Amino acid sequence: MRISMISEHASPLAALGGVDAGGQNVHVAALSIALARRGHRVTVYTRRDAPDLPAKVRVQPGLEVVHIDAGPASHVPKDELLPFMGALADGVARDWGNSPPDVVHGHFWMSGMAALDAGRRQPAGFRVPVVQTFHALGTVKRRHQGADDTSPAERRFLEPSVGRSADRIIATCSDEVFELKSMGIDTGKVSIAPCGVDLDLFSGAGPADSKTRSHRILSVGRLVPRKGVDLVIRALVHLRDAGFEDVELLIVGGGGAADGHDPEARRLLDLARDLGVADQVELRGQVPREAMPGIFRSADAVACTPWYEPFGIVPLEAMACGIPVVAAAVGGLTDSVVDHGTGLHVPPKDPEAIADALATLLASPELRTKLGRAGERRAKARYSWSRVAAETEKAYQLAIAGAADAASLEPMEGAAL
Repeated sequence: MRISMISEHASPLAALGGVDAGGQNVHVAALSIALARRGHRVTVYTRRDAPDLPAKVRVQPGLEVVHIDAGPASHVPKDELLPFMGALADGVARDWGNSPPDVVHGHFWMSGMAALDAGRRQPAGFRVPVVQTFHALGTVKRRHQGADDTSPAERRFLEPSVGRSADRIIATCSDEVFELKSMGIDTGKVSIAPCGVDLDLFSGAGPADSKTRSHRILSVGRLVPRKGVDLVIRALVHLRDAGFEDVELLIVGGGGAADGHDPEARRLLDLARDLGVADQVELRGQVPREAMPGIFRSADAVACTPWYEPFGIVPLEAMACGIPVVAAAVGGLTDSVVDHGTGLHVPPKDPEAIADALATLLASPELRTKLGRAGERRAKARYSWSRVAAETEKAYQLAIAGAADAASLEPMEGAAL
């Protein structure tokens, strides 16, 4: 199968950790690699965001990345990319030429627009089937961020239009299916394929990073308010009051080194100082991906406490390393983290509940071991990228069959109506 991926702001070649780089980059890269290993020919189209990027990069046999000129050859925040989607579709269609793919897969709503646009620019009687993964939905973002939502106003009507027009939608969790239904999208054309985890890199076997206190809590991800890292800092106060004083919180992620220039890093450090727990908090900034398994293995628990989360790769990486997860009971975290099975669920935005869950884990090495081992088994059984790729492949086949059926029902040119 010839597969085109469109990921307008999240290149699989991009470094992780910036404001507009993160889980989607990992998802697109890992899924594309896994599909190529299954014998498919995969091309990932992304926007050129630097002038010196080559036109095409061969990643491995069966997989290449193509940089399309769409807007300035520099970083543009993803919420400002909408005016360039027509140019992105132009570049994709031009690269296809007379050999369009069997299916095109849009990642994020704007990529879906480009995928639909490029897919329609084919000879009469042929249209490239379109599969869509949203990764995040504007309705959910507006609900939680309100006036702080920086999405373009057009997202309110364009995103549902993408969902209604796509031949197939791949949701990453069951909660997303309900959100899609509320947007007026036919859930009969929705498949579920979760994010995955690199089981060759993340495992319970191997060295662990050193820690300076008896207990370590780990928080990993981009430093943006919706990730709820401040809630874990506030939980340290409640842990101290409960008798857990020798605890460190290691925060990994952000736009660079933890030098205080990142606004969210500065806010978190100021909060820790105000609460009297600054000596327990370390912001390590970005670290090489290869170093992350050892960091995970050094933790007693990983805290994932976002306001909302479409899926979340960090809990899977923690589980694969045999570490229990304290997870806010939102979005995809309710699918991946099994409450009292591989971790503990807590209500969103509740520092005291986070502290109570962490105290339960810190007080019981036996429970930590039990949940950690169960998490490692679950990650291996359900979240390998090879399994995710197989489920995605089934969605592609359904999209292709559905598009063919729809085409057969359309009246032939010149036929009487």
